[in-house]
Amino acid sequence: DHHFVEARRQQQVTRDRSPTAHQMMVLRLRVVLVMVMARAWVPLPKNPGLAAPRWQQRTIMQAQTIPQQPHKTAHDHDHETTTKAQLALGGPDSAKYAAELRKAYDRCGEITKIFSKTFYFGTTFFTEAKKTAVWAIYVWCRRTDDIVDSPLATMLGPERMARDLEVWEQRLEKIWVGEPTDSLDMALADAKFRYPDLDVAPYKDMIKGMLMDTPGHELYKNRYATWDELEVYCYRVAGTVGLMTLPVLGTAPGYSLEDAKEPALSLGLAFQLTNILRDVGEDALRGRVYLPQEDLERFGVSEQQVIDGIVDDKYKALLDFEMDRAEQYYAKAAEGIPMLAPEARLAVASSLKVYKGILDKIKVNQYDNFRNRAFVSKVEKFAMLPQAFFDIQRLVQEAETKDKISTTE
Repeated sequence: DHHFVEARRQQQVTRDRSPTAHQMMVLRLRVVLVMVMARAWVPLPKNPGLAAPRWQQRTIMQAQTIPQQPHKTAHDHDHETTTKAQLALGGPDSAKYAAELRKAYDRCGEITKIFSKTFYFGTTFFTEAKKTAVWAIYVWCRRTDDIVDSPLATMLGPERMARDLEVWEQRLEKIWVGEPTDSLDMALADAKFRYPDLDVAPYKDMIKGMLMDTPGHELYKNRYATWDELEVYCYRVAGTVGLMTLPVLGTAPGYSLEDAKEPALSLGLAFQLTNILRDVGEDALRGRVYLPQEDLERFGVSEQQVIDGIVDDKYKALLDFEMDRAEQYYAKAAEGIPMLAPEARLAVASSLKVYKGILDKIKVNQYDNFRNRAFVSKVEKFAMLPQAFFDIQRLVQEAETKDKISTTE
């Protein structure tokens, strides 16, 4: 009898310990999060160049030069879609080309992870093809910005910056015809080869944005009288990124790239305005005040107050006004999420949520963006994933309902 009672007791304990359906769902969610974290936190390869200090940023961005074809071959004429880089490395089907391209994309991924953890985090949800193409685009943007906004660039001076940007635009033209200068350019040339809808226009507009940060150039500005002026800058340095990546992300059935352009632009503008609000103190040390002068005057905040880093009620009201503006652009961007290909939605939705979180952090820091940098931690980013997922479901349902109403009318 004793053994029988003990056996029944063990059975009851086992049943008590069996997970419920709710517990199993939570467990599955945890497993998914762990898998995502493993993908995002994979250690970087041992690379001395990538461990270099920030003053060596331009060295980090250097890459192996691609051999150039001395003249057009018959193969060029017979296969117009074959790039010169592919030919120089033995053709698009050669093992050498595949190996060099893989290394180039890996390098782009490493650079992306180092310089923008939030952007890299978003790309972990893409397919391999989309992810590598977006890395290549990011690295081109990063290198473009580095020409005018690194310590070494400051040492070289504005005239050298302008010349470098001119040469950089020439290199861009070569990328677009399949003649990359180095391996990082080759990655973007291959992305263009795989995604023919990539347009060169936003890349050229970004270069104009860099010239707006180049002292001595006719486009240079370190003060902006109105939001309309600042909006042009935000478009050139960030809104363009939305247009660059949109052909890679793709659209859902029933939507065109043209339909998704405005939300993509809005997301870039929201991101850049968030960057400006986060970096007010850092920019002031560089002699730059991006906050519109008309807004400073409206809230009674002097430029000297910004330079001196004084936080008072007037300054807080100014930041609230600018953050409300950013929120409006985030709302427009969110409307475009259902327009994206389903596999691209979570990456965009999570990036949007993380960047919006920076605005919340500014408030948590008591609006002191002079001494405290607002950022969202890794743990907080992962905690936002479930809500980003549910946001997507809600936005898609709202879009479907809106379409049904418009068709019945």
